[in-house]
Amino acid sequence: MKKNAQSVDGSILSRIYGSGGGAAFTPSDFLDLGSRRAVDLALHRLVKRKILRRLARGLYEYPRSHPELGTLSPDVEKVARVLAGKYRIRLQPAGAYATNLLGLSEQVPAKVVFLTDGPSRTVRIGRQEIQLRRTTPRNMAAAGRLSGLLMQALRHLGEEHITPARVEHLKRTLPANERHELLKDLPLAPAWMHPLFREIARD
Repeated sequence: MKKNAQSVDGSILSRIYGSGGGAAFTPSDFLDLGSRRAVDLALHRLVKRKILRRLARGLYEYPRSHPELGTLSPDVEKVARVLAGKYRIRLQPAGAYATNLLGLSEQVPAKVVFLTDGPSRTVRIGRQEIQLRRTTPRNMAAAGRLSGLLMQALRHLGEEHITPARVEHLKRTLPANERHELLKDLPLAPAWMHPLFREIARD
C-alpha cells in the first residue's frame, strides 16, 4: 500500500513539474494515475510539503517563485482555464481585467471578472477574487477571440474614454492577422463600436 501511494505521489509530482510554475490543477487532472482517494491524499501531502498551494476547494497551484519577491501570486489566466475545464464552461474576460489584458490600463484589479455560460460563482484566492458571472449567449458568442475581449474592454471603458491614443496602442500591439479578423465579428458588436473595430483592423 505504501509503495502504491509513493507511486501515485511520484507520478503526480512528475506531471506537476512538467507543467511548470504557475500551473493550476484539480484532482480530476490526475485520476488516470490513481483512485480519487489516492489522488486527494497525494495532493494533501504535496500541500504539506509546500510543493503545491491549495487555492480553494479542489483547486491547487504549483507556485511560481522570484529570487527577490519570493512566492508570486497565482496566475489568474491559468486558474481560469482550470475552472473552465472543471465546470465545463466557457469564460470571457470582462471589466477592468479585459482592459488590463489589452494594455489599456495598468491597474491590476483585485476582483477579476469573467463572463460565463455556466453558473455564477465566486472563487477567492488569498486577497484576490475571481467572479464568474453568467451572461447572455450573445455576450459569449465571441468568447475566446480577440473581438470578444475587445468588446468587453471597450464596454468597460465607455465610448467617451476611447481616445485616439488608445486606438493607436491597440493597432501597434495587436498582431495584424488578429486585427483583420475583427471585421468578421462586427455584427456581434454594439453599433458604436463598429467604427473602432474598422479603424483597429485597418493597416
